This record gives sequence, C-alpha cells and structure tokens, in this order.
Amino acid sequence: MKNLPAAARVYILAFCGIGVASLASQLPDFRPRDWTQFTIYLAIAVICSGLKVAVPGIKGTMSVTYVIFLIGIVHLSLPETLVMGVLATLVQTYWHAKKAPQPVQALFNLCSITVSIYAAHVVYHLPALNRGGQAVATLLWIAALVYFFLNTFSVTLVVGLTERRPLTRIWRECYFWSFPYYLAGATIAAFVKFSGRYVGWEISALVVPLVFVIHNAYRNYLDRLESERNHAREMASLHLRTIEALAMAIEAKDDTTHEHLCRVQVYAGEIAKELGLGEEQMLAIQAASILHDIGKLAVPDFIISKPGKLTPEEFEKMKIHPVVGAEILERVQFPYPVVPIVRSHHEKWDGSGYPDGLKGEEIPIGSRILSVVDCLDALASDRQYRPAMPLEKALEIVVSESGRGFDPRIVEILQRRAFDLEKIAKSRSPAAPAPKLSKDIKVERGDAPAAGFEINNGKEPSKTSPEPGFVWKISAARLEAQRLYELSLDLGNSLSLAETMSLLCTRLKQIIPYDTVVIYLHQDDVLKPCFSTGENTRYFSGLSIPVGQGLSGWVADNAMPIINGNPAVEAGHLNGPSRFTTLRSALAIPLSGEHGLRGVLTLYALEKDAFSKDHLRILLAIQKKLSLTIENACRFQQAEESAATDGLTGLPNAKSLFLHLDKELSRCRRSDSQLGLVVCDLDGFKQVNDKHGHLAGNRVLKLLSERMREHCREYDCVARLGGDEFVIVLPNADHEKLKQKISQFAHVANQVGKEVCGEDLLSLSAGIASFPGDGQDADQLLAIADSRMYEAKQSSRRG
Repeated sequence: MKNLPAAARVYILAFCGIGVASLASQLPDFRPRDWTQFTIYLAIAVICSGLKVAVPGIKGTMSVTYVIFLIGIVHLSLPETLVMGVLATLVQTYWHAKKAPQPVQALFNLCSITVSIYAAHVVYHLPALNRGGQAVATLLWIAALVYFFLNTFSVTLVVGLTERRPLTRIWRECYFWSFPYYLAGATIAAFVKFSGRYVGWEISALVVPLVFVIHNAYRNYLDRLESERNHAREMASLHLRTIEALAMAIEAKDDTTHEHLCRVQVYAGEIAKELGLGEEQMLAIQAASILHDIGKLAVPDFIISKPGKLTPEEFEKMKIHPVVGAEILERVQFPYPVVPIVRSHHEKWDGSGYPDGLKGEEIPIGSRILSVVDCLDALASDRQYRPAMPLEKALEIVVSESGRGFDPRIVEILQRRAFDLEKIAKSRSPAAPAPKLSKDIKVERGDAPAAGFEINNGKEPSKTSPEPGFVWKISAARLEAQRLYELSLDLGNSLSLAETMSLLCTRLKQIIPYDTVVIYLHQDDVLKPCFSTGENTRYFSGLSIPVGQGLSGWVADNAMPIINGNPAVEAGHLNGPSRFTTLRSALAIPLSGEHGLRGVLTLYALEKDAFSKDHLRILLAIQKKLSLTIENACRFQQAEESAATDGLTGLPNAKSLFLHLDKELSRCRRSDSQLGLVVCDLDGFKQVNDKHGHLAGNRVLKLLSERMREHCREYDCVARLGGDEFVIVLPNADHEKLKQKISQFAHVANQVGKEVCGEDLLSLSAGIASFPGDGQDADQLLAIADSRMYEAKQSSRRG
C-alpha cells in the first residue's frame, strides 16, 4: 500500500470499507432455508472458481463463477449468495495461484465480489422492476449488467489509479470482451429458473457442463488474444531494436550521444505523461527522443566533434541534420508520427528556429517537448566546446527562453519537476555502459582498393586553407611581413628545444597577442606539453591529453586548426576546482613531421573570441617551418639525453654525475651549505648473474634504480657509475641523514634481490663523504666516499 499513489490508497480503503460493511450487515441473517441446496450450490461455485483464466493486460484472473452467483441471486437469499461468493472467491484467489496475493489484494477481491453480488441481488429483487411484470430473463440481464459493471470497473479503477493509465482503455481491452458471456450466463440462470418450476432446483447441476463450455470459450478466445499480443510485442521489440541500432549509428559519429539520448528519452516521456498525450504520441516521442539526431550522419565528423564555435559555413552544414533525419525515418514508415517531431525539434516558439520557421502551436507537441529537454540535457552535459553546467544553472538558462525559444507550458513542467526527472533518469540508466563500436581498430587485410591509391606526385596532402582576411593597411602588412621573415630566420638558429621555443614565443607575441602558449608533443597517442609560458602554465605543465580529446586533442586527431575554442575543455583541465582557468579562447594548429603528427601549437587568451582569421593565417604560414624546427630540436634533445643517460637504468651516467656534482658544489659554496655524497656497491651481484643469468641481473639493476629514486627527494640525484656501483648526491644532508639513507638503500637492495631471485643473495656496501668537511671538489669527495665504501665492504666480509 505504501508504494501506491495516494488516490489509489484512498479508493482501496473506501471500497474495502463498503464491501466489509455490506458483508457484515448480512452475516447475522445467514440461515439457509435448505442446507442441501446451499451446499450443492457452494460446491458447484468452488469447482467453477478453479476454472479461471488470466486477464490480458493486468495481473489478475477471471473465473466462470458468475454463472453460479446469478443462479444464487435467483434461488438463494442475499446472505447465502454473499457467503457462497466470498468462499468461492477465496478459493479462486489462492488455489493454484502462480504467486500468493498480498492480503490487501485478497481483501479487495472479496469486497469487489461482495459489492457486485449485493447490488445485483438488490436490483433483481427490486420491487419496482418486479411490479412491472418483467420477464425473468430481462431481470437477470439487468442484474448481470450491474454485476459485470461493478465487478470489472472496480478493478479497472485500481489499475488506472496505480499505473496512471486511461480507465476506458483498460476496461475496453481487459474486460469488455467478456460482456457477451455475462449475458449468456444470465440466460443460463433464466433457463435454470424456468426449468426449476417443473423439475426442481436440482436442475442446477446441469449447469456444470455449460460452465465448462463457457470456460473453454474464454480460454480459446484469450489464447488467440495472447498470441496476437505476443506477436504485437515481438513487432514492437523489433521496432525498438531497429531504433536502438539506428541510435548506435549516431553514436558511431559522436561518442557523447548515447547517454544523452537515454536521458532525453526519460525526460521527454515523463513530460508527455504529465501532458496526458495519447498512446501514439507517447510512442512517437519515445522513438524520436532516440532518433532525433540521426541526421548527423550526414554532417562531417570534424564539425560534430569540434571543441569550439562553428563557422557560418559549418553551421549551415549542421542545420541540415533535422531534414536529413526526417528523410531517413520516412523510409521506416513508423505507425506513429515520428518524422514531424524529428524534422521540427530545432524549431523555436517565436518562429526563429529551423528548418521551416514554425512558431507556437504550429510546432508538433513532441518537437516542443524534445527541444526543451534536449537543450537542458545538452547544457548539463560535457560537450566538446564547453564543460557541463550544474543542473540549476542549466535550468535557469532554459527558463529564460520560455516564450521565446520554448513552449512556456512545457518549461513550467520541466522547472517544477527537473530534479525528480533527474532522479528517474539516473535510476533507469544501465549499470554498465553500452559497448563501444569498433571504430578504432585496424583491419589488417586489404592491401589497396580496387581502383588503387591516389598519387600525390610528391605533393603534401591538401590542408584546410584559411579564409582570406580583411585588407590590412600597407604599413601593417609590411610590418607583419618583416616580423614573419625574422621569425623564420630565428627558427633555425638553435637546436635547443627550450631556446627555440623561447625565441618563438617572443617573436610570435609581436604578431599575435596571446596570454599563454603551449607546445604539445605527440607521444604514444598522447599530447604532452614540452614548453609553456604565460598565464596558468602550472596547470598546463601537468596535462596529458589523449589524441581526440579536448581542444588540442581534437586538432591533433583531425589534423585541422581551430580558432577561438574553449580552453576549459582540455582533457584533464576542466574537472576539479584546483584546475580552474581564467583563459577564455584558444587558437591551435597541428604540427606535422616526416612521420606524421609531431605535436600541436596552442595559443590561449584571457578574452573571449580573442583570435581572428588573420591570426590563424599567420600561424599557417609558419606551420611547416615550425614543425620541422621542433622535430629537429626534439631529435637533438633526445640525442643529448641518450648521451647523458645510462641506457639500462635510465639514470644519469658518469658524465652527467660530474656535471651535476660541480653545479651543486658551486651552489653550496655560494650559499655556505652542506652536501652529502653516497657511493654504493652491490655485494653478491656476481652470484646473481652466475646463478640466475644476466637478464636477472639487468632486472635487479633496473628495479634497484627505481626504488632508490623513490626513496630520494625530487632534487636529489641518483646516478650509475658503471656495473653495480651507484652514486647519490644529497644536498643539505648532514652525517646522520646520510647514515639513514644508507640503511634504507641496504634494505631496498636486499628486498630487490629476494623479489627477482627468490632468495637472499644481495646486500649493499656504502661509503659517505660530506662537503666541506671531507673535500672541496668532486674528485676528492668521490675518492673518500669510494674508499669508505671498500672499508665497509671489507668489514662486512670479516664480520
């Protein structure tokens, strides 16, 4: 009861009260005139109660006991008929029930039969009808009509209030088909009454075969009806699967669409229910809410996924999707009006929408619902061109468009129920996301198309050329040309990546005003910033942007520039208060090298729409030279790093160690601070190589290097001198801290040996030296630490 709507609870309690009162008023007068007759009638009623069939469309059953009840109305008193009806109904309710009913359901069934029998008995014996000399058959038909209406409509009202379905539709589909059988039952009762005058009431026993005939007719009719319903359900399921398959086609173009479609479907369906729309409109809205964006199949991918404002030309291409969607769905020939809803879901209440400029009530009601909820969900969801808004903020924007863009009546419903609808949408969302389509796989077979590949004659693939800008003043044009010339010359003057980027940023800012510049390099399908300067650079320095995501990721994936995109959508940048950025616009171009994408150059500005088409033109003019310069600088940097890095462990090598140590000693002399040096050597490393092989030895060195770095501070230096000897430089570390570090490193070495070899083979000997106490330069400190390390090694062997 607690889960039922308030109106349903009130009705059930009131009806049960009437039924209980009716039965209670007659039970004191229960004194059968003929116990044999009552007992036989009761037995026949109980037998007939087992001849029940499931009622289509609702959770309930019907039996043919009404025939016996009509006979009882004629031959028995009201208390006898009521007792017989209650007992037979109890048997029908619990005998061979697929699921035991709740107590309130059983009570309601008993009260429904009680009220129906009571009213039919009173009508049949009504003096006004009997004084008129009505025939017995006529009286029984009237009584059967009263019994039928009360018994069926009482249940219909409960179902309608509980499930919020139209009462007339439930009654017509679930019960009205049985009305002729009630009239047939009244005719049988009249025959028993007429025959009883000559044979006696015992003739009633002949009713049992007739009841079987009626039951078989019930069952055959309902079997056919159930078969038709199953077929209809299968066809509806086929339609739904077809719709879902079409929705998957949309998802193949836009990965953010799937969840959006599910939420829009829930919102639109609930609003349509509140508006009391008919079944056809409900089905049409359900289908249209999934398929309204199917026309995007005709829109290029780079427009759909563009993380920034569309150009007028791109918007013209986007505006065709409602028309194309309607044309696609016309071929499906839905039996309900899906096509008009899809075609008009971008129309506006004031007539400023597209494609047909409809206004007000001219727009189909389904389109009006869809446009409101589609807008709300789009605002409250992450998009390529901006992050999601809070639901409250999105709702404010939708409400502000009431009477202009949207139907005020629908906006009022959405405003009132938005948070309830959000809860419903979340409760209906699937626990696991739908599997993605295989758009990113590589098909290995197929060497070339039948027509062969296009031959470019050594030319670069064509790129999107910038639109011609406004005519600049002659002086501005000369200044721009001079600066571009100087920039082109400077780009090749240095092989240092940092120097090249710094020079580029200085020169570029003279031509294009910006607040932040970031150069991303492409590594393993991820963009990582290699250089950044300006506003919020501390945020950008930690970004790792997958290709295809965010603004710069979109540029890399599509190999196309973007102008005045939203910086907040950079992957990894928009979530969390600590990642807030004040930047409001971005200009980005892809950088391509000899072997494909090399990176992305992105300029960011604090102002909205800060960049012009001329700015894009300038970047495109230096794009090729800039790409080549960055590629050369990256190669030079990699060569420098490999020359200064140990190839096995990735640690600095001996050359890097001496350079670093000289710098640290110079700093210590200036700041009058201490420096600690630790020289470590592995004991038992030869046994590892001899017993487990050199591959195991290499794993030991790699793992030990990683663990030692983990136990050091960011500004400490761990280097490999060669073989199994390591050096650690520890600024601002006194003698006690150095001893603690040696203890940690010894434990790490022992654990690594056990982890790789499965036995206790490794230990570590270490020696320490301090600046300025033990020496003044790198050679002295290393010699002293090395000597102390060998002393420790000898001491451990003697021990």
